[in-house]
Amino acid sequence: MIQTMTAGQLEVRIYENRRRMGDAAAEAAANTIRTLLDKQKQVNIIFAAAPSQNEFLEALQQQANIGWSRTNAFHMDEYIGLSSEAPQAFGNFLKTRLFDALPFRSVHYINDSSNQAYANLLLQYPTDIVCMGIGENGHIAFNDPPVADFADPQVIKVVELDEVCRQQQVNDGCFTQLSEVPTHALTLTIPTLMKARYVFCMVPGPAKAKAVYDTVHAGMKTLYPSTILRTHPAAILFLDEQSAGLLELQKA
Repeated sequence: MIQTMTAGQLEVRIYENRRRMGDAAAEAAANTIRTLLDKQKQVNIIFAAAPSQNEFLEALQQQANIGWSRTNAFHMDEYIGLSSEAPQAFGNFLKTRLFDALPFRSVHYINDSSNQAYANLLLQYPTDIVCMGIGENGHIAFNDPPVADFADPQVIKVVELDEVCRQQQVNDGCFTQLSEVPTHALTLTIPTLMKARYVFCMVPGPAKAKAVYDTVHAGMKTLYPSTILRTHPAAILFLDEQSAGLLELQKA
C-alpha cells in the first residue's frame, strides 16, 4: 500500500497497481465475510460487473476458508433488451467470472420482468456487503448523474443511461461502438446500495482519475453520485496509482 486517507467517513487505500489493489480488496472482503459467518447463518452480497472488478473477482476466488455455501449472491444492475447470454450482460459477466466458480447458497439475477420480485428478495435477504466500482461519470451501479437520487424511494428502477456512461462501455471494450450499447437499464438505487453494512469499492485505471477526485473532493450532490460513499460508516475505496493520480494527498 502506498498511502491511506479519509474523506468524510470513507477510507481510501492506494496501491502500486491494480493487481495489488484487487488482492488487498479481496482479502479485506474475505475477512469481513468470515467474521460475519462466525456470527450469523448467512451472508448476503451484491456484486458489480465491470472490467474494473476483474482483479478483485479473481483474487476473491483464491481466498480460503470462506463458507460460500452460506452466502447469497446478487448483482446490482442489468441492461434492458440485451440477451442474458450476451457476454456484455452483467449477470452473464458475473456468472462466468464468479458465480459459476464458487458454491454459493443462492445466486439471484436481475431480469427485465422481475423488478418487484428482486426488490422483495433484497428485503428478505438484507444486504451485508456491496462490492462495487465507480463509473467515469461518477455513477454507482447505473445511477448516472441525471437519474441519481440520494433519497430514492425505490429499491430497483428503470433508468435511461447517460451518454458518458454508454461511451464508457465502448472504452472498456465491452462494445465496439456507441450504437450497440443499450440505452436503458435496471439498477439498484443509491439508498439500496448504501443500506449495506459494508461497502468495498474497487476503482483502478487512469480513466477513473477524475471520478475518483470528485468522489473525494467534490461537493456532495447527485452531479457526483459516488460522493454519497463519504457518508457510509464502513466503506473502503481501493485505488491504484493511476486512479489516485489527481487526489490531493497529504505529504508525509
